[in-house]
This record gives sequence, C-alpha cells and structure tokens, in this order.
Amino acid sequence: MVVRLLIAWAAVAVAIGLAAALLDSVTVSGGVVSLLWVSLVFVLVHALIGPFLKLISAPITIITLGLFSLVVNGILLAITAGLTDSLDVGGFLGVIVAAFLISVFEAVLGFVIDKVVPSS
Repeated sequence: MVVRLLIAWAAVAVAIGLAAALLDSVTVSGGVVSLLWVSLVFVLVHALIGPFLKLISAPITIITLGLFSLVVNGILLAITAGLTDSLDVGGFLGVIVAAFLISVFEAVLGFVIDKVVPSS
C-alpha cells in the first residue's frame, strides 16, 4: 500500500513536470526535489480543500456539464502555487490549461500504474 502511495505521488510529480515542460506559463524552479515538494503540497491541497470546493461548486458544475471542475482544479493549483515558492503559474487561462493537462496526465499515469503495479 505504501509503495502504491509513493508511486501515485511520483505520478503527480511527473504530471506537474510535464505540464511545466509543455506550458510557458508554468514553471517549477529547483529541480526534482522541488517538484516532489510541489506535488506533495498539491496532493494535500487537493485532499483537504478540494472536496469542500467541489461541494460548494456542485450546482454550477452540474449546469456546465462538468466543465466548471476545471476551474476548481485551477483554483487548487493556484492555491498550491501560493503556498510554495517553487511553483509559478501564469494568469487565469494558464492555470486552467495547466490544471487540465495535469488531470489528463494523472489519469493516464494512474491507468498505466493500475495495469503495471499489482494491487495487494
């Protein structure tokens, strides 16, 4: 179980790193250790604040057929950038695109991890 948790943490770090590599508006300064720190803060923000924001925004998310969840993920990414000095995100559109890319990369990596690493 701990191994899968560490692998999932690394997958989030890879997703953030890929988004930073693809987008000019997102930068992670400080190397791999900073990337791991940013991913840890992102996971904690997502776990602690994410459910509350998703609950509050549920009506508008339903009205927009789920598209508002990108804004919620962008807000969580912006909060992470505010909490760490290593992550810098651009304006509103950059945050939304980065949140979308991170979500896609996490989904793909999670699928691959589920297929490669057996659950115990």
